[in-house]
Amino acid sequence: MDRIQAKKRIAVLSDEIRLHNHRYYVLSAPIVSDFEFDMLLEELIRLEKAFPELAEPDSPTQQVGGGITKEFRQVQHKYPMLSLGNTYSEEDIRDFEERIHKLIGDEVEYVCELKFDGVAIGLTYRHGRLMQAVTRGDGVSGDDVTTNVKTIRSIPLKLHGNGFPEEFEIRGELILPHSSFKRMNEQRLADGEEPFANPRNAASGSLKMQDSAEVSKRKLDGFFYYLPGNNLPFKTHYECLIAARSWGFKISDYMVRCKTREEIFDYLKTWDKARYELPFDIDGIVIKVNDLRQQEMLGYTAKSPRWAISYKFKAEQVTTKLLSIDFQVGRTGAITPVANLQPVQLAGTVVKRASLHNADIIQALDVRIGDLVYVEKGGEIIPKIIGVDLEKRMTDPLPIVFISDCPECGTPLNRSEGESAWYCPNEDGCPPQIKGKLEHFISRKAMNIDSLGEGKIEILYDNGLVHNCADLYDLTFDSLIGLEKTHEATEDKKEKKISFREKTVANILNGIESSKLVSFDRVLYALGIRFVGETVAKKLVSHFYSLEKLMQADLLELIEVEEIGEKIARSILSWFSSQKNIDILRRLRSKGIQLTMIEQDNTRLSDKLAGLTFVVSGVFENFSRDELKRTIEAHGGKNIGSISSKTSCLLAGDNMGPEKRRKAEKLNVPILSEIDFLKMLQE
Repeated sequence: MDRIQAKKRIAVLSDEIRLHNHRYYVLSAPIVSDFEFDMLLEELIRLEKAFPELAEPDSPTQQVGGGITKEFRQVQHKYPMLSLGNTYSEEDIRDFEERIHKLIGDEVEYVCELKFDGVAIGLTYRHGRLMQAVTRGDGVSGDDVTTNVKTIRSIPLKLHGNGFPEEFEIRGELILPHSSFKRMNEQRLADGEEPFANPRNAASGSLKMQDSAEVSKRKLDGFFYYLPGNNLPFKTHYECLIAARSWGFKISDYMVRCKTREEIFDYLKTWDKARYELPFDIDGIVIKVNDLRQQEMLGYTAKSPRWAISYKFKAEQVTTKLLSIDFQVGRTGAITPVANLQPVQLAGTVVKRASLHNADIIQALDVRIGDLVYVEKGGEIIPKIIGVDLEKRMTDPLPIVFISDCPECGTPLNRSEGESAWYCPNEDGCPPQIKGKLEHFISRKAMNIDSLGEGKIEILYDNGLVHNCADLYDLTFDSLIGLEKTHEATEDKKEKKISFREKTVANILNGIESSKLVSFDRVLYALGIRFVGETVAKKLVSHFYSLEKLMQADLLELIEVEEIGEKIARSILSWFSSQKNIDILRRLRSKGIQLTMIEQDNTRLSDKLAGLTFVVSGVFENFSRDELKRTIEAHGGKNIGSISSKTSCLLAGDNMGPEKRRKAEKLNVPILSEIDFLKMLQE
């Protein structure tokens, strides 16, 4: 395909993918399968790599992510991003409406909208293309998060249709839907990390991640509700939003126009209950004067517009009795106290258990067995105990003493400095930790041995067949056939019997054999090294290529890898210092498990950089640091982590640490830009 053909095909693919993105993420009405969509996107990615000069800044491939942002630049808002006045009572709504009529005296129409519980964002478009995305910040200025916002599939990078202003800003809320939040927290727990408390915190944390490819995986979403400015070609706020919907923005289907106070109150009462049926969080209702001319007449206070008010829902809260506390052991050994409650209806579901997180929370609440406790759902999802009804406390109840020994194996617990959780250090002999590590090893994103799910790991462990992941590869037909176990009935589930018949055993052995083809990065993730999740595993493998190189790395070499901090590095070093773990790796290698990055291209392209040593630092426009390092090695050069008098060149990108630059200048080490480096290769 020549350049002209590629340009035409890129234009066709881009328009088609934008259409499918809009139908899937905004309209919820897809017309192609996920597979067909992925094929279109992969074709566009291939063409843009082959013809990089044809890639547009608003290409749909931007929504896959890949850009790195080390520091988020502060940007002053063109129009201040004010907050809304809050109220929790209908009386305040009456007062608000009376003030409106006193000030403008006309008949007033209102627009009632859901108040999304997320992160406020302002998007600027010029000539129909997204130019900038800025957070609320302090209302005067916020952070430029354009690179990360471009990964959100429901946000148009190029607007549909016509009729939009040449330049305008639209404001809204970035949210994390419940499904994405649940999936993210499951992943964090699997990686040995603390789960996010609620979707809002998770959305905020996601938006400030440095790697936009990781932001893309978080599946953020966004709703838009306001166009600031005086040059809009519309008479009402409602018309603005209907027009924005036609341009491709995700506008709430739940906004309504109200003419009377009673209509407003009906809307409030409807959503106070119906909010629990939504797939995302809201924490109230926003009431706005619809007419833009009237908005201008009403004006603003120093902090908020006079033409709008926010009605906040009270978090639904119930009291129930604390019956007992269980202490659960996770696969990393972390001990989590879980409160068993007298069943109570809360926010549309029956709550029987609530996490107390850790010993510090128990102490701060001073909660005791038999107490009547206040329970609400954090972020409307996670039940949590927020307090105790002390007036109804029984006489002299005993304080809850956090356990000192593991409830499963009896090993004394320990807690590292700076951490809130207590841990059982007996990772080789504590049953929940052993089974948890095995279940993590076989999970879909790790070795993907799905034939071993549904409680089969527990059967293998109880029969003494597996104690670590390497034992799985010693299983035989004879050792498995005939095994069975009946899981007792619980309040939520019926009794279930699992039997290892011929077909079951054959599926298990086939699944284990197939796992030998799983790539090295997933194997590394499957090992369950604390803090080494999917992303960290990929970064390590793309940097070191093989298990041997990773095992030989010291603390400084590990920290040199993108996004690897000292905490992760020390965890990796600790894991590889265990002879038990080394023996497991030896056994896995002998069974044919992939412990090398097979995708690595070891072809030597030239000797242009032979004898030269490079330090690569900063963020680059066209390559990641790891790609540049591989390019250096492919042309005969050598990468080193720190600058010395023997360093040949410092390859410097944006946001490079000033100390490295000063040291290079002091030692007269040449400093090359990305363009300088590419010219060096072309000479």
